[in-house]
Amino acid sequence: MKTAVSIPDGLFQEAERQATTNKISRSQLYANALAAYLREERGRRITEQMNRALEEIDQTPDPVWQAVQIAAMKRSEWK
Repeated sequence: MKTAVSIPDGLFQEAERQATTNKISRSQLYANALAAYLREERGRRITEQMNRALEEIDQTPDPVWQAVQIAAMKRSEWK
């Protein structure tokens, strides 16, 4: 798919240098950058959804599990 975008001159020049350094086409550089941005955004949205879900869950520590953890820590050597 061909598309046209406008970007600041300095950013374009930096992208050109990066594409040359990486020995990839300008199109590949932009496609890679867009894919990385979209992955990051998906991760951010998932994190937000998980945080909202956790807000609805009682996160009070279970006293039995907490006691087991403390006992295990007491048996461990600390350096």
